[in-house]
Amino acid sequence: MVSLAELCTVLGTHLIPVNGRSLPARDLTGVHVSELEDPTPYLDGGELLLTTGMPLGGNPAATGRYVQRLRSRGVHALGIGLGPWLASVPDYLSAACDEAQIHLLAVPDGVPFQNVSRAFWRLSARTGEAELLGSLGTQTSLAQAAMRPGGAAAVIRGLAQALGGWAAFLPSGAEPARYWPESTVTLLPLLREETLRLNRAGTHAAATFELHGQPVVEYPISAGGRIHGFLAVGPGRKLAAPDRQVIMTVCTLLALKARQREAASDAAAVLEAAVAKLVLHGHTEAARILAEDAGHPELPRRMRVLALAAPGDSVPGQLLLAAPALKPAPGVPPLTARLPDCTLRHERDGVLYVLLPEDGSTGAGDTGAGTSHAWNEAADVPAEPAELSGAVSDPVSLSEVPGVLPGLRRALAQAPAGTLAGTAAPAHAAAQAWVQELAGYSRADLVGTVTEYLRHRGHWENASRALGIHRNSLRHRMALVSSLLGVDLDDPDVFAPLWLELRQREA
Repeated sequence: MVSLAELCTVLGTHLIPVNGRSLPARDLTGVHVSELEDPTPYLDGGELLLTTGMPLGGNPAATGRYVQRLRSRGVHALGIGLGPWLASVPDYLSAACDEAQIHLLAVPDGVPFQNVSRAFWRLSARTGEAELLGSLGTQTSLAQAAMRPGGAAAVIRGLAQALGGWAAFLPSGAEPARYWPESTVTLLPLLREETLRLNRAGTHAAATFELHGQPVVEYPISAGGRIHGFLAVGPGRKLAAPDRQVIMTVCTLLALKARQREAASDAAAVLEAAVAKLVLHGHTEAARILAEDAGHPELPRRMRVLALAAPGDSVPGQLLLAAPALKPAPGVPPLTARLPDCTLRHERDGVLYVLLPEDGSTGAGDTGAGTSHAWNEAADVPAEPAELSGAVSDPVSLSEVPGVLPGLRRALAQAPAGTLAGTAAPAHAAAQAWVQELAGYSRADLVGTVTEYLRHRGHWENASRALGIHRNSLRHRMALVSSLLGVDLDDPDVFAPLWLELRQREA
């Protein structure tokens, strides 16, 4: 941009301040020539208006009205071309301009207005070229930063510094936000809320909103037909064209980084699906070698196998999001792992098999804490839990995984929609439910009590001695157990599976 002071310096004696006021560094929006009595319909404000003095009317009253019209339009300066109409600048014009705070200048006789216009546009072109070169330098620096490790954070920092404000990138999924400066962290909850609102409204183009009374501009980061996150910018000044070019460059760099991560993730998913397939087919050693080569954490010694199926064309991501809502059958523990992070999975014959470590972790390492944000991605839309069915095996060693698959498929085929079945026999499943019920009683150790009672085949003296309690206390506890479970512990169909489950628990 070009200031009035800069223009006067370049033009020298061809543009002379009249009223003696110091010229500010405020930028001019343009130079306009008009001999109309009211030129304001053709002005935007901030201009240097040039005239020969014809519209002034030749008297103080008409001149005052003319100057007031210019003031109401926000004209920055008035230049009077001396010559046929005015040999000198009238004092009443100078006084009116002083009152309206419009800078008054004189163009000497014989100096074409075109000289002033040409000088303005030459300076504008030079300034624009300098801004463009600065913008290109900034864009080059940002591109170089994006190539380094942690490039996204460096790009966000460089953007915020270039704009004199703050910037934040809110990626989809559990990936943490990148922002600069550090104080921007306090804005993240509001930014996420506003971003989700815009996303629900289907606003997938640049949008502007206010936070704490300050304007924020937000841009979607899209690549491959998916929204990978949003870039939010709180500029410290009004955005110019070069600033917008820098922002669009950052959007492109973030989209490229997202595509790189997506490609790496897809490649890792293919390798981990191959690991799961090898385990399911009994090639345990080959699975261990491939997992090590793929950078996956060491395979656990024991696993549970989860099978999921739903009618229609639900993708794995939808099934894994819906699975925790399945109602477990008696004796079947609920799904506690963060299933979308379970990477060892393989789809075959319309069934998704997922290998879950016995301890309930995801098996994918620490993916970092964070809230998952759905940016209108189909894979983030859960399947209907009412249509989904599942079955999960008991913990088995890796080498035993293929052996549980037939029973797992049978259990899945028999599981009603919306439920999670187990592979244990009905009696075993009932015994698991009984043990869970006993373990949930907090006022006495009923699990230990029943274990010793069955271990000593119902002999009160021996069982009470092993427990270190009086036999009347043992009788009281066993009466409580019978009431709690609603079964007869002397029934062989009850105590046999219950004893086996308690032994399994001890092991």
